[in-house]
Amino acid sequence: MARYTDAKCKLCRREGEKLFLKGERCYTNKCSLERRDGVPGQHGKRRQSFSEYKLQLRAKQKVRRIYGVLEKQFRKYYQRAASAKGVTGTEMLIALERRLDNIVYKMGFGLSRAHARQLVSHGLILVNGKKVNIPSYQISVGDTIEVLPKSKQKADIQSAMSFAQSRVIPDWLSLDKDNVKGVVNALPVRENLSPTINEQLIVELYSR
Repeated sequence: MARYTDAKCKLCRREGEKLFLKGERCYTNKCSLERRDGVPGQHGKRRQSFSEYKLQLRAKQKVRRIYGVLEKQFRKYYQRAASAKGVTGTEMLIALERRLDNIVYKMGFGLSRAHARQLVSHGLILVNGKKVNIPSYQISVGDTIEVLPKSKQKADIQSAMSFAQSRVIPDWLSLDKDNVKGVVNALPVRENLSPTINEQLIVELYSR
């Protein structure tokens, strides 16, 4: 499967804001967004033009990169949301937020969503006591998410849990740090998600 293999910090610079793709590094002065101005490339410091299409495209690319989803999969999220009863953009974002790899990251088991995705893919995450190795698995209210017992003391997971203390756990999730376990108390609503995301631009782009 195709995947992005270049420097992740370039993605943050391209979108002009922190996407928190590198875990702890994003919270330090080592973050390339704070050290370098402009978008990547030799013409990065030129004045940028912003057409309607470009704004829509950038809005879509930013969300794709935040959640680490490829274009084909992202379009499926949009299509499912478009056929749902709610507001299309909101339904799409909530479906992305309900991904297992995102929940593992939000609970603090992973340093970043990429790290959380790796934990899930390697079979280190249990959902309601059963091993689930599908990062896109959709969680539901009442689901219990925990790290495989024999993996709870792994250095990377302990490091992630320690670092997560500096982040805020969403109020729709609850966490038992001692047992490296969490519960989904409710589904997220739009107010729980990033205010810098403009999902309406994404809807307009796919509706062209």
